[in-house]
Amino acid sequence: MIEYEAIYDISILLGVESAGWPGDPAYSRRLHASIAAGDVADVSLLTMTAHTGTHVDAPGHFLPGGRKLDDYGPADFVLPAVVIEVAKEKPIPREAVDTADVPPGGAILFKTSNSTTGRIAAGAFFADGVALSTAAAEACVERGAGLVGIDYYTADACGAKGFPVHHVLMRAGVLILETINLRDVPPGACTLICLPLRMAGAEGSPVRAVLLR
Repeated sequence: MIEYEAIYDISILLGVESAGWPGDPAYSRRLHASIAAGDVADVSLLTMTAHTGTHVDAPGHFLPGGRKLDDYGPADFVLPAVVIEVAKEKPIPREAVDTADVPPGGAILFKTSNSTTGRIAAGAFFADGVALSTAAAEACVERGAGLVGIDYYTADACGAKGFPVHHVLMRAGVLILETINLRDVPPGACTLICLPLRMAGAEGSPVRAVLLR
């Protein structure tokens, strides 16, 4: 058995900590079949979008003809990573990336007040969260990131016209991991695992994201 100094679950608990994007169908889980009702087994029926809770976006989410998740292999979701803590910066500036030790082809994960205040796991949507600046997204591309993660519902500021951060990252083939909770994770190097569901043609998927250190 492999031993690690720490294993952090950075996923949001669906139905308790999660909050839906305004206008999207709300997450729900109900029993389609129930032992208590006389059925042979409990069977859950889920309703949600592919961008509910902790999830990964592929370029095809915004770019016509862009890669979908089944165009990637498992290794694209198991990456060396660095957690960058950003204090009192909104949006996240380029300088946060310029000074970080980014592993080539790895993941850059941003820890902000969205996590440290507990808001991202409070089960209620908030529109004034910390997100990435376009300049920070460009710096991530320049540093060769394969994935960028943020402890907010979206990499762009809520209401950003045209979602410029998504376009900068996705045009460079960078995957985006959103709605992670980094409250208990110290900054620094680690390994990220965030495997999506194996769906044909999907532009996004919920994930169980963990960090190994």
